[in-house]
Order: sequence, then C-alpha cells, then structure tokens
Amino acid sequence: MGQLLQHFLLKCLLFLILSHFLTQCVSSVLRSCLDSERSALLRLKDSFIVNRSASYDTLAYPKVSSWKLEGQVGGDCCSWDGIECDDNTGHVIGLDLSSSFLYGSINSNNSLFLLHHLRRLNLSDNNFNRSEIPSAIGNLTRLSRLDLSWCGFTGQIPYEVLQLSNLVILDLSGNPLELRNPSLKSLSERLLNLKILDLDKVNVSSTIPQSLANLSALTYLSLEDCELHGTFPTSLANLTQLTYLSLAENEFSPATLSWLAKLTKLTALNLDSTNSYGEVLSYLKNLTKLTDLRLPYNQFSERIPSWFGNLTGLTTLVLHSNEFWGSMPKSIFTLKNLVDLNLYGNHLCGTYKLESFLNLKKLEWLQLSSNHFSLLSTTVINVTVPKFSLLTLASCNLSKFPNFLSSQDKLEFLDLGGNKIHGCIPKWIWGLSAQTLQVLNLSENFLTGFDQPTVVPSWTILRKLDLSYNMLQGSLPNLPASIYQFFVSNNLLKGEISSGICNLTSITVLDLSNNSFSGMLPPCLGNLSESLLVLNLQNNNFSGPIPRACEKGNTLRMIDLSQNQLNGRIPRSLVNCNMLGFLNLGNNQIEDTYPSWLGRLPELRILILRHNGFHGAIGEPKSNEFPKLRILDLSFNKLTGCLPSRHFQRWKAMKVVDIGKLRYLEADISFEVGKRIWVLDFSYSMTMTKAGVETKYERIQDFLVAIDLSSNKFDGCIPEDIQMLKALQFLNLSNNFLSGPIPSSLANLSNLQALDLSRNKLSGEIPQELVQLTFLGFFNVSHNQLTGPIPQGKQFGTFENNSFEGNLGLCGNPLSKKCYPEGLSPPPPSLSKKDDGEDSWLQFGWKAIMLGYGSGVVNGLVLGYLFNPMKHKLFVKYFGRKMQNRRRGRMN
Repeated sequence: MGQLLQHFLLKCLLFLILSHFLTQCVSSVLRSCLDSERSALLRLKDSFIVNRSASYDTLAYPKVSSWKLEGQVGGDCCSWDGIECDDNTGHVIGLDLSSSFLYGSINSNNSLFLLHHLRRLNLSDNNFNRSEIPSAIGNLTRLSRLDLSWCGFTGQIPYEVLQLSNLVILDLSGNPLELRNPSLKSLSERLLNLKILDLDKVNVSSTIPQSLANLSALTYLSLEDCELHGTFPTSLANLTQLTYLSLAENEFSPATLSWLAKLTKLTALNLDSTNSYGEVLSYLKNLTKLTDLRLPYNQFSERIPSWFGNLTGLTTLVLHSNEFWGSMPKSIFTLKNLVDLNLYGNHLCGTYKLESFLNLKKLEWLQLSSNHFSLLSTTVINVTVPKFSLLTLASCNLSKFPNFLSSQDKLEFLDLGGNKIHGCIPKWIWGLSAQTLQVLNLSENFLTGFDQPTVVPSWTILRKLDLSYNMLQGSLPNLPASIYQFFVSNNLLKGEISSGICNLTSITVLDLSNNSFSGMLPPCLGNLSESLLVLNLQNNNFSGPIPRACEKGNTLRMIDLSQNQLNGRIPRSLVNCNMLGFLNLGNNQIEDTYPSWLGRLPELRILILRHNGFHGAIGEPKSNEFPKLRILDLSFNKLTGCLPSRHFQRWKAMKVVDIGKLRYLEADISFEVGKRIWVLDFSYSMTMTKAGVETKYERIQDFLVAIDLSSNKFDGCIPEDIQMLKALQFLNLSNNFLSGPIPSSLANLSNLQALDLSRNKLSGEIPQELVQLTFLGFFNVSHNQLTGPIPQGKQFGTFENNSFEGNLGLCGNPLSKKCYPEGLSPPPPSLSKKDDGEDSWLQFGWKAIMLGYGSGVVNGLVLGYLFNPMKHKLFVKYFGRKMQNRRRGRMN
C-alpha cells in the first residue's frame, strides 16, 4: 500500500512539473514582443541621445542600451530593461525609463504614443530639453501611473491630461510647468481616482479649489512652491486618507488650516515657508501618527510645546528659522526614534548637557546652531553615541572641542563656528571621518594654531574648510587635494604663498583675505581661473605683478586683490573673464592707463580701482560698454580730461531703477557631492566713501548704484548726460578741477542720496531745482567759486555750514551771511531756461514728491542703512533624488 501511494505521489509531482513547464512555454510564446511595439520602442530609443548629465540619480544607468533588434540575442522587447508586458497578450503595459541619461526633445509624433496599452509610464530624472508635455499623452487612456518628474519639461500642462481618468498616480514635480488651463480645479474634478498627486514647483498660481476635496482617495499630496494663495476651504477635511501632505513655500492664509486636525492618518507634514504662526501648532496636537514634521521658515513665536513628546513615532522634527523662545521642553529628549532634529536659528535659551542629545541614539542629523543657549560638553566615557552625518553646533558657547567627535567616522558636515574654542586645532581633526567628511567649519573661534601644521589631512572628499575669523598664526596649512573651497580670512597668518597651492586643481573659492601674507603671488595662480569662482586676497602685503588669468577657459565671478602692494599693469587677459561680476584692485601701486577694455566684460557689476596710479584720459567708449555695471570707483588716481560723458550714455544698468525685494550681490558657490547639494553664496563686500566717510559694506544691495570719480584731475564742465543715470544714489566728483555751473538737470537724479561736488572750481548759483531731491541726505559743494543764495526748504534745511564753506559768494541759511537787507523778502524762485514751459516746474515737482513720499521713503531708508550681518550664514539643502516616489528631502 505504501509503495502504491509513493508511486502515485511521484506521478502527481511529475505531472505538476510538466504542467508548469508547458505553462511557461505557452506564456513565453504569448508574451513574445509584438513587432509593432518593438518597432515603436526602437524608434523611441533613437529619438534621444544618451548623455550622462541628463540624470542626477547616482544609481542612474542607460536602460535603453539593452534594447536589441529582432534576431539578435535579447531581441524580445518583453525582456528589455524597463519594459513590462502583459502575460496574456504580450502588449507593453509598463515602461520605466527613469534615470536613464535620456536627452532630447519630445513631441506628439514620438513613437512613445503608439503604445496604447501602457498602464504605467515613468520617464523621471531625464532631460527633455525644455519640451512641452505632448498633447498626445491623452492617447494613453489606460495609464494608471504617470511619472514625468524632474524631466526639464516646460510650458502649460496639456488639457489632454484630463482624459487620463484611470490615473492613480500623477507626478509632474520638479518641472517649471504651468497648470492654468487645465487648472487645479478642473484636474481635481476629472481625475477622481488619484491616490498620489505631486505638483511640486508647478506654477498653479490660484487659490485652493473646493473641488480638491473630491479626491477623497488621496494618500499623498504635495503642492510645494506652486504659488498657491488665499484661504483653504474647510471641506478639505474630507481628505482623511492622507498620509503625506506638503504645502511648503506658498502664500496662503495659515489661519484656515484648522482642518489639519482631522487628518489623523498623516505620517508626514511639511509646512515649510507658509507664514504659519500661533494656533496652527494646536491643530497638530492629535496627529499622533506623525513621523516627519517640518515647520521651518515660519513665524512661530512661542515655546516649543511639551506635547511634541506625545508624537513618539517622530523620526524627523524640523523647526529651524522661527522665533521659538524659552527653554526646550524635556519631552524633546524622550523622542527616542528621532533621526533628524533641527532647531537652528531660533531664540531658545538655557544650558544643556550635550549628552542629553547624545542619548537620542538614532540621531544622524542634529542642528542646534544660532540660538541663545549653552552646551556643556563633558567627557563621554564608555557611552555609545550616535553616528552623525550632519552636526551643527555653531554659536552654542562651546569652550572646547567635544571629545566624542574623535570617534565619529560617518560625518559629512560639521559646523563648530561661532563658539569660544581656544588653543590649537588638535591633530585628530585632520583625520576626522576621513572617508566621508565634506564640509568642516571652525570659523569665529579663538583658535591660535595647528597641532601638526605640516601634516597633509587624510580627508578624501572634503570640499569646504572654513578657518576664518580666528587667531591662527604661522604659515598656510596643508590642504587636501579634494578641496573646493578654502576660507582662512581674518587671521594672523604670514609668509609667502608657495606654488604648491596651484596643485589644488579643483578649488573654486580661495579666500586668504585680511592676514599678513607677503611676497609675490605665484604666476601659476592664474591657471586656477579654469576652476576658481572666487579669489579674495585683499588686505595682505602681497607685492609684484598681478598674475595673468583667464587665458584659457574661466569660471571667475569675483576677484578682490585690494589693499596690497601690487604693482605693474593690469593683465590684459582679464578681458577674457567674461563671467566676472566683481573686480576690486583698489589700494595698490598699479601704474597704468585707464583700462577701457574692461568695459567689454558683460557681467561686471562692480569695478573698484581706487587709490592707484591710473593716469591719462578715459577716452571714447566702446559699443555696449558695461551693460550691467552698477558701482564704479576710480577715486584717488591721476585721471585727466573731461568726465566720461559719452560713457554715461551706455551704462544701461545705472539708468534703471530697480528697488524691489531686498537682494545682495553675491556669487553662487554651491557644490554637489553624491546625492547632496550644499547651497552656498559668497557675498561681495567693499569699502567706499559714503557721505564723506569711508564705509565698509559687508554685503552690497543689488540695487545700490554709485559713482566715485573724486580725487583725480578731471576738468571741464559737469556733463548734462549724467542725468540719464536715473538709478544713481551716490555721486562723488569732489577734489578735481571741474568748472562751470552745477547743472540743474542733476535734479532729475531723483534717487540721489549723496552728492559731493566739493573742492572744484564750480561757479554760478546752486540750482533751486535741487530742492526736489527728497532722498538727498548728504550735500557738499564746499571750496568752489559759487555765488548767490543757497536753496531753502526740504532736505536743504538739514545741511550744515560745512556743506557750503569756502564759497565767498554764497549767502543764506545755514551761513551767517544774509542775501537781502533786513526786512526785505527774497524774490520768487526763477525757472531755469531749460524749464520755461507753463507748468513744467510744477509737473517735475509733483513727480519728485511722488517718488520721494511714496514707497521710495522706505527704500531710501533701506538704502541708507549699513548692514552688518553674521559673517557666516550657511544654507544646507539635502537633495536626495527620489528612488521610488522621487521625494526630495531638504535640510536648512
């Protein structure tokens, strides 16, 4: 009986094996590629080129390289990489070419749109060269999943998208697209099956439509940076299935977010930069399933609520750049699942043991910088501490290097700037996280030297090292070959710069300013212009000639060699630095004619050549000269001839008044390592004579417009053409040999804040029209040959005697010399010959008043304000390219 059973079971097993084999064979035959679809796929492949710069994911590879012709091994399209076929029909139902290095344009004639059976299409992380999404996308009516994120698509999203009524997943994020027609309203009325909707960076530019509540199946909704505004409809509480919600970087009213309290399934919420404040926090109290909560760049001005401790599942808590104050609740230290804690840039106070944070064993990202509390670092013995990848403890009143750092081997970013750490940099620093460290900031401490200055650091991918604003002595330390950015300004370093620095062939920022370095600059320094973005050597004791730069390719944005002892001539090769925005060679010993060829630099915004030996006439301008120049300082040279009247006609940027959102002139020095982009800016700075006082600008507003031609040997009249420079705020022509009258047309410079014409040979009367310069806070015409009455009223009532002294023929307030006998009144102000129309004076006056007393008053105050910001302001952004749902994480 047992043998019969065994024999029966064996037959059954053989039958099952044979059946499975036959099924696989039949299925294989059925799944073989259809000729028409194979042909369409091959034509799709041929419509693009493979370009490695087209994809950013570190795991990207060219999937289409496996696609073969019929008859070749692997010629069945169902076996190709990224292709999914239907088991029964053989039709292509899935196409995943994400992160495939595809580059090229795409339109409705592309063979892609012949694959009518597609259900899943993923083209994310490629570069379609600013194409519009083809309207033929509407032909793929079977699509349930469509991912076109981060593809370089532009323009209006086609109306035909609304025909894709089966869509469950729609991701168009990371493209500069517009959703106007169709609108977000029509999309949410038609695509009712959506569970995942990602429109990050798509310009929706509307209010939140009531119809969004129709998408009751949504589990994932991301509307970051979509230019949404207005109020939220409270029926949005219907979106109870949401687990992920991001409304970051929009301008809607946060007072209408009470419906958030009903989204109890949320695990991730991002309200970054949404103007949120006050009771918005209370709406989140019952969202106990949250694991990721981001509230940065808002206006929360209160204590961090203790109930955060109830959100025990939190792995990410980002509260930076708010106004939270007071002590941190103890409940924060009970969140044992935290991986990312960011409290940067608040007003938190108190004293805390660093070990309290180290007890959160899962922490990888910890940012505590720029608060008002103190961290106590005690010796950690036999305690397991977290392995950090990002750690910022800047301005935390640390008095020594925390000793737990010496065992950290996974750090990518470490910021200890702005503390009170004294003494030498310990030798273990040079090997800290040798294989992973990318950014190290030790600036603004009291460090005096290096424990082992001659050691070459063992870092293999260090990109930024900041040692600025310390008390470092000795010579320049050795640098790793991997370095991109090196800051060692404002120290006590001395000695010569060896040619070995030219071995740093990847360096983009070299800032050695405000030290005591001496000797000649190595000639090879000019060769680094192929990689350098910023070269700042100001305020040292360098001598000799300026090295030639930009003879080959160049990337230079900023050169500052001011306040040294450099001599000779400006190398003509600088004319090739066609990306240069800032050039400062002031306070040197350069003897040269005026370098008019610099006017050919298309991006130059600031040119400072003050305190040198430039001589001769400026000469005739070239066509399209200085199209973006906004600040020119040629003071304290030996320039001769007339003022450059015809040049004024060509300086376009000085003619346009652009006072909008406050911005600064700076160079983008961001860099990328692996999946992370460190977003950094280098602010331009300068010294300029402002209102008679030498003033240091730590940062320069991008709408500041100034000309300083003082202390030269210019002669002749002040040209009328200067009135064309409508954006001028500071004009200094003092200490020259200018003669003739002060042009009444200077009154057309309605943004002028400081006008210095002193120490010339000007004659005639001060034009009455200058009273209309309502922003004018400084006026000096002393030591000329002026006569007649001083204009009265408005700003002229604020100027003192020294503005007019040295003009024996002037009379009237504030001088003691009276213009009219006692008891007689002055005659009414006369019109200039130029303005002899019936009511032209009145019209001009009204225009000036409107400019001065409208929004311009505020702008005038802003322009006159000297900024002294924190010397180091670092924005850290983490761009983790999306793997499955293509989400980006961001750290600031």
